[in-house]
Amino acid sequence: MIEDWDTISFVIRSQYRVDVLSRLVEGPATPSRIATDEGIAIAHVSRALSGLRDDERGMVELLVSEDQKKGRVYGITEKGEAVWERLEAENML
Repeated sequence: MIEDWDTISFVIRSQYRVDVLSRLVEGPATPSRIATDEGIAIAHVSRALSGLRDDERGMVELLVSEDQKKGRVYGITEKGEAVWERLEAENML
């Protein structure tokens, strides 16, 4: 079980990050699909993906080439899944 409380805190400080992880737990998706499914603006999705994907946190990964600008598909990493499971286990959602 993940013990990185800084990472957990980072996620729960933003409902948008929670929403994006929640959607990616269901399966890979494009930012526009996440925005539609979660009912949030694409700008919020993009910002949340950027924070969740950074090298330090690594909870989300780009599943297509970095060069691809349209139709980018993102997925959740093992670390992201572990954080999500911990959030659920601790009733923090």
